[in-house]
Amino acid sequence: MVPAQSENKSAYLDMAKKAAPIFAENGATGLIECWGDDVMDGKVTDLKKAVQLNDKETVVFSWLWWPDKATCDAAAPAIMADERMKPEGPMPFDTKRMIYAAFEVSYDTGDSGKFRYVDGMVASVPDSDRKAFVHHAAVTARLFQEHGALRVVNGWGVDVPAGKVTDFRRAVQAKDGETVVMGWIEWPDKPTRDAGMRALMDDSRMREAPSPWNGQLAIFGGFLPILDTSHA
Repeated sequence: MVPAQSENKSAYLDMAKKAAPIFAENGATGLIECWGDDVMDGKVTDLKKAVQLNDKETVVFSWLWWPDKATCDAAAPAIMADERMKPEGPMPFDTKRMIYAAFEVSYDTGDSGKFRYVDGMVASVPDSDRKAFVHHAAVTARLFQEHGALRVVNGWGVDVPAGKVTDFRRAVQAKDGETVVMGWIEWPDKPTRDAGMRALMDDSRMREAPSPWNGQLAIFGGFLPILDTSHA
């Protein structure tokens, strides 16, 4: 997740397109970049606060798919050493406020084709509640799909580094004994997402599936995909 300069969206996209084949050469199976569209303000935490966003910036939510952790770990030093990764000009985002981590997929309804809208979420869950987290994901995913979602994915943090300025743990005020989790919901388009979310708010089954995380500290928002190499 990064705070990108709103006026330099094209420069950010160009940078992502340049990096995508390098990631692929090193084993990544997909790079997805999503531009902030419906990123709401929270009373305590939110995606904007997570990256210390200013008025001239937009939150970008992105992820890389890897076949396994071993491939990801092996690729990291090679990518860092690749001369092609060096920027050709000013960076279109503040690298000091970028937050990143590695997550192990805990629940995935499976790829259902090209998507045109994404809801992203980050929260924290007690370490001992991983099974409850997966169960909750399975229950609510079915409801999301009933109301138009294409796919639901949830990941369990396995390498969540501390940052000097920002990081995932601070973003959701994770305590000792808690794990950072992230996930996203893929939709065919924004109108379907908006209608689906309204229907879910009225669906009593959502209230019957209490989440294992602190909802007051979870951060989420809607995004428009600007690059998706997994469906190239």
